[in-house]
Parts: sequence; structure tokens; C-alpha cells
Amino acid sequence: METISLPVIIIGIIIVILLSGFRIAQEYQRSIIFRLGRFSGIKGPGLYWIIPFIDQQQRVDIRTKTVDLEQQETITKDSVTIKVNAVLWFRITNPESAIIQVADYYKAVYQFSVTALRNIIGQHSLDEVLREREQINATLQKNVDSITEPWGIKIEMVEMKDVEIPEAMQRAMAREAEAIREKRARIVKAEAELEASIKLTQGATVMEGSPIALELRRMQMLSEIGIDNNTTTIVLLPSEFTKAAKSFTELVEKKIE
Repeated sequence: METISLPVIIIGIIIVILLSGFRIAQEYQRSIIFRLGRFSGIKGPGLYWIIPFIDQQQRVDIRTKTVDLEQQETITKDSVTIKVNAVLWFRITNPESAIIQVADYYKAVYQFSVTALRNIIGQHSLDEVLREREQINATLQKNVDSITEPWGIKIEMVEMKDVEIPEAMQRAMAREAEAIREKRARIVKAEAELEASIKLTQGATVMEGSPIALELRRMQMLSEIGIDNNTTTIVLLPSEFTKAAKSFTELVEKKIE
């Protein structure tokens, strides 16, 4: 039985060691290479080779990640206690900084985002929080992004999901909204009555100068009354009779005086 010579064994071991240095990174992955503890470079995606037993790697995912900020209880500028939760999206733009500059970039982004959310809510009143969500989201994104930029992390978007208001405040807001709606209804009704009175005055002025228009209006009123089935009989005297009666009454009053 033939024995394998020592040089062949050594060559085989060397080949195995060299082959063990090959690595594969996915398209969305980057590998941070440390050579004897010092940063050496960034590898990937695809096939690459590192020096076995000398180089060490740490992979990061450069895809956009979603962070669900748990519900936070905070106080607004006008001293109202509310509960707010939000969602944050970020991605790694510089894998080297994300690994070297911060110990746990995911935890760091989460903790700072929660703190920034509380601070921003405390700078706005309740009405502003409910009405100006887009502006608050933009401010929160800008503040968090300014801190995470040295870590090689880009904050893409921040959105507040839910704002939970105490029940007592909800009832007060409902009463306020109802009062505002009632106020608007009264204003609209008053404006309608004013406009109607103006139109009626204008119509009366026109009919006063045109007896024919007045008679046409009286006849129209009779036709409108006759539409319904009723037994009421209405007798309208011509306008000349009423004018004559009025003149006669005034003449009699003068004679009496």
C-alpha cells in the first residue's frame, strides 16, 4: 500500500486553507474586513477572498430597514398628556462608519428616535400635533438624520401613526367642534335671511312702482294656493281699491282734525 508523501500533504493543506478564504456576499450585503484588528476594506457583493486566520469580516445589510417606535407617553406644550407611536425607515450608506463609529447602530437609531419624538411633541401644542403632522415628521427626520449621518446611516422617512388622546380631552374637543358647527350654521342662516330680506325689499320697490307687476304677483299667489286641495276661499281686491280706500281714510281724518 502506497503512502502519501509529506510534501503532498502539506500542499493539500495549503490548498484547503486558501480555498477556505473565499466568501460570497449577496447583492444587498457588504463585508467589512479587519486585518489583524485593523480596518482593511469593504468587500462584496459577489465572490471575494480574505486571508484565512488573519482577516475577519462583519457583514451589514444595506437595504432599507423599518423601525417601529413603540408608543410613547409625553406631554404637549399646552400640558396635555398624549400617547404617540411612529415608524422610521433608514438605510446604511457607509458600512464602515456603521460598524466602527457605533457599537449597535440599530439600537442607537431606535433610542435616539424615541428621545427626539418626545422632545418634538413637547415643543408643540395638541392642536399643532393633530394638524401639522407632516411638518412634525419632517422636523423629526431632519433631527435624527443629523445625528446618524456620522454613523453612515440615512434616515429616509419618519411617520407618526397614532395619537391617543385622553377621553376627557376627546369629549371637550367634540363639544368644541359641535359649537363651531352650530356657530357656522347660525351664520349661514343669518346671511340667508339677510339676502332674502334684501331681495324682498327690492321686489317690493319694483312692484310699488308697477301696479301691473303687483297684480301679476297677486294672481300668482292665488294659483299657488289653489294647487293644494283646500276649501279656503280668498277674495283679493284690486290694488286701486286699496289705494282709494287709503286716500278716503286720510281725507276723513283731515276733516275730523
